[in-house]
Amino acid sequence: MKKWSYLVVLTLVSGLMLGGCASVSKEDLAAVQASADQAAVGAAEAKTMAADAQSQASAALAEAAEAKARADAAEAKATETESKIDRMFRKSMYK
Repeated sequence: MKKWSYLVVLTLVSGLMLGGCASVSKEDLAAVQASADQAAVGAAEAKTMAADAQSQASAALAEAAEAKARADAAEAKATETESKIDRMFRKSMYK
């Protein structure tokens, strides 16, 4: 994160110097540093939120896989039951 803040400070200072301002005050540098620090905090919060979202997505994926397994088992049981009923019906028809 500090690399980004130094990069922001360097870019802003360079821009001020190239823009015709020959000197940069300490207040300007402090303001730029404060802005860079805020950006770093915002990036850290975003990273934390992304990690939380990924964790929730992983949990949802696990639940979905479990639900699919249950649905597959229920489908297999229904097919088995349908076959049994079919056989019983055919037996009763031949009697």
